[in-house]
Amino acid sequence: MNMMDNTNGGEASATRATYLSLRDMILTGELPAGEKLKIEQLRRMLDTGASPVREALSLLTSDMLVERIDQRGFRAAPASLANFEEILMLRCTLEDMALRQSIVRATSEWEERLVLSHHRMKRVVDTATFEDAHKDFHMTLLGNAASPMLERYCSQLYDLNIRYRNLAAGGANYQRRDIAFEHEEILDAAVRRDANAASAALLSHYRLTGAYLTTQLSGL
Repeated sequence: MNMMDNTNGGEASATRATYLSLRDMILTGELPAGEKLKIEQLRRMLDTGASPVREALSLLTSDMLVERIDQRGFRAAPASLANFEEILMLRCTLEDMALRQSIVRATSEWEERLVLSHHRMKRVVDTATFEDAHKDFHMTLLGNAASPMLERYCSQLYDLNIRYRNLAAGGANYQRRDIAFEHEEILDAAVRRDANAASAALLSHYRLTGAYLTTQLSGL
């Protein structure tokens, strides 16, 4: 490998690390919705170069987590109740489709992956690790659909929804739900290969969260 290859590899690695850091900061609300994102400020915050920050922000526009506000500027994507409701509607529509396709094509290998991902999620105790395990469970549910584009859209919508969940975190009503039981219901129906029951449990899970978040976000 020549020096140019090493340089390009280092730049790609810096962009990737910057992208992941900024993505996490937007999803968790550390960079608030609608906030202008100044490249120099972010560069100092992340101790990296201006080029990786600029490239990472461009990548995040494709994820719909960042918006261009003019030819040179960026901001964290604004939040609104209407936007959240659209995300919820699309999640329910696309994940219903993907889940049904996964169950139609069900194999013992997929069931094993699903049970394992659920087991790992149940064992997690800290919030940050749980979020990764939670997404892994939901994406494993859909991951047997043999539809990469559909699965990519579902993954993107999951992230967009998480940002709203973090924005509205802290309400007592959300904590009263037995979310572990809701996950069990989804898992049991999927393993039984009962597409109707699995879909009903999944959509109920999302709509219960949606109703809670709609109340919390009504001031947006």
